[in-house]
Amino acid sequence: MKEFTKEELSQFDGKEGRPAYIGFMGIVYDVSKSMLWKEGNHQASHNAGKDLSREIGLAPHGAGVIGMFPVAGKLKKINK
Repeated sequence: MKEFTKEELSQFDGKEGRPAYIGFMGIVYDVSKSMLWKEGNHQASHNAGKDLSREIGLAPHGAGVIGMFPVAGKLKKINK
């Protein structure tokens, strides 16, 4: 499974024809085909190319919605 650093994930922002990927709880999801993520933006509040674990955890629709999207890989853990 492909591992993404946060820098690599940022390249998948959904703009200018690029795929739209988001990170959630260590997994990277491809939201490119969702009309709700047009041009890499969701509800004028969230942008693709980022780890949205905190934001999705606070979303009114709940985190279960994210599991409907294809998995593109996982977020690489950074050892401190």
